[in-house]
Amino acid sequence: MIKLVEIKPLPDYRLWLKYADDVEGVVDFSGDVGKGVFKYWNDPKNFENVHIGEDGEISWTETIDVCADSLYLKITGKQAEDIFPAMKGTKAVA
Repeated sequence: MIKLVEIKPLPDYRLWLKYADDVEGVVDFSGDVGKGVFKYWNDPKNFENVHIGEDGEISWTETIDVCADSLYLKITGKQAEDIFPAMKGTKAVA
């Protein structure tokens, strides 16, 4: 896992993220606003309360968090096997 070291909320429900390996990028969450638990973001000030959680997750409340690894993959265009070598050659089972 690449550690998330910095996070900043941006206008229009976007987040700027920086990881320990100096990868940084912006992720857009505007399409999630108002859906399910993300109704919490209907007040834009709630979105701005983002922080890095105890386990390195991107968090707003005890019940709203997003995996920092998945966003790293999104920003870099890498596959999970690229950052988790133990996954190479394994099949995903749902």
